[in-house]
Amino acid sequence: MISRRDFLQVSMAASAMLGASGFGTWSRLAAQQALTQDQLLEFDTFGNVSLIHVTDIHAQMKPIYFREPSINIGVGDNKGAVPHVTGADFRRLYGIDDGSPAHYALSSGDFSALAQAYGRVGGLDRVATVINAIRAARPDALLLDGGDTWHGSFTCYHTEGQDMVNVMNALKPDAMTFHWEFTLGSDRVAEIVEGLPFAALGQNIFDAEWDEPAELFPPYKFFERGGVKIAVIGQAFPYMPIANPGWMFPEYAFGIRDENMQDMVDEVRAQGAELVVCLSHNGFDVDKKMAGIVTGIDVILSGHTHDALPEPVLVGDTIIVASGSNGKFVSRVDLDVQNGRMMGFRHKLIPIFSDVITPDKEVAAVIDAERAPYEAELQEVIGESESLLYRRGNFNGSWDDLICDALLSERDAEIALSPGVRWGPSLIPGQKITREDIWNVTSMTYPNAYRTEMTGEFLKIVLEDVADNIFNPDPYYQQGGDMVRVGGMGYRIDISKPQGERISEMTLLSTGEAIDPARTYVVAGWASVNEGTEGPPIWDVVEAHISKLGTVRLDPNTSVAVTAV
Repeated sequence: MISRRDFLQVSMAASAMLGASGFGTWSRLAAQQALTQDQLLEFDTFGNVSLIHVTDIHAQMKPIYFREPSINIGVGDNKGAVPHVTGADFRRLYGIDDGSPAHYALSSGDFSALAQAYGRVGGLDRVATVINAIRAARPDALLLDGGDTWHGSFTCYHTEGQDMVNVMNALKPDAMTFHWEFTLGSDRVAEIVEGLPFAALGQNIFDAEWDEPAELFPPYKFFERGGVKIAVIGQAFPYMPIANPGWMFPEYAFGIRDENMQDMVDEVRAQGAELVVCLSHNGFDVDKKMAGIVTGIDVILSGHTHDALPEPVLVGDTIIVASGSNGKFVSRVDLDVQNGRMMGFRHKLIPIFSDVITPDKEVAAVIDAERAPYEAELQEVIGESESLLYRRGNFNGSWDDLICDALLSERDAEIALSPGVRWGPSLIPGQKITREDIWNVTSMTYPNAYRTEMTGEFLKIVLEDVADNIFNPDPYYQQGGDMVRVGGMGYRIDISKPQGERISEMTLLSTGEAIDPARTYVVAGWASVNEGTEGPPIWDVVEAHISKLGTVRLDPNTSVAVTAV
């Protein structure tokens, strides 16, 4: 007899051949050809269950530009494996034609030119149109939000997340899980969650005092769809108190808790679950490892690392789906579930080309209403950029170079540190820089730009610690985002070295001298997890710097030399 895994592998191969794994006619069109909404939404309904996945929206309600990373290094068993394949290698792997819509949506090369051709992406009113189209074909489709939703913009900050709550309620999700939401503070999170019309899930969200599951966040919820009993299990970001300020949510403890995940899978199976879906904010490599440990999960909808993959990855009998970020993509997964087993699937990663997809009028009205009180402030022009401003990449992005320059200048520092967060839209050359643009890459609830002193020895400790959070060969020890961005200092990093030995050749760029372990340096930074950090908010620092420059021009950053053997 053919095994279940063989069924899934055959299904995956068939999906790829049929163009149902993210590649329809839209992916092959040249830039000068017209792309249509029908081509983007084309999908042969399959099986009896449909899942719709969005994640890592980061409060981006309006269309934006968003460049995918050009460098995303994998380590250990994930070296050279997706999502750690970028650029031309990524396009060759998936058979993507240069200059095609798929090239622009999924890869970083020629970004500025392709952005001019294809326009902006995202916009939750366009996302709504896609969701409505899927629901028209499959009325009982499940819409699942992977978290990082109530964070990342001017209006989200000023409304304490309410703008995104209102817009997402209009999309009518069935469940969500969490990460940056907790940086609104536990009281505000509780206030919002208690009023949500859908499930707020997290099997790994525990009461910190009693080490018991937190009552506010049930581990799972059952749904009856397509004649199938479905269990959706939530998995919040495991490393909240490490990556974000624990003092903002002291009542809660997190962690991967894969033993508890196994217990939850066994529990829902015992209650008759025929399909088990994990709505995860682990990050892709952590999800892959968890899928190899926990048995009985059919689908993991992966979030946190912002990866956009046109085909699911199969680990054992589990398919893992990655749906990008910033409202740029929607994933549709159709499943054939028979006699309590997932027998096959079709998948499509749908890019939200804003100029192609007609906005949903009702959701557009909600978005406009949320933005209206702030529109004048949002649209105020602060400067203009002659450079492509982007964030993604393991080591540096030009937005972060600009932020580091602002810290060095406005805080009168020798060295600047900026967190390696993944969120934040891009700006193409010639684009005006508005206040909204600045907030889109700086908005958080602990924004103070500190100025302090650090020894050269301590600076190396900081870099080594962050490097191990990212490049530890064991995904369960990868607790960070991307590498901390550094201004005013260069260094060499050897990814293959063990903890404490990766960083060398630290240099003060202003003098060309080696960083002296015993010397004290003036350091400016922001997003410290320490309570009581003092300093102006980072958006004010960046705005002041751009105002003085008028026009932003950034040279390529070559201050970090990377060895990845």
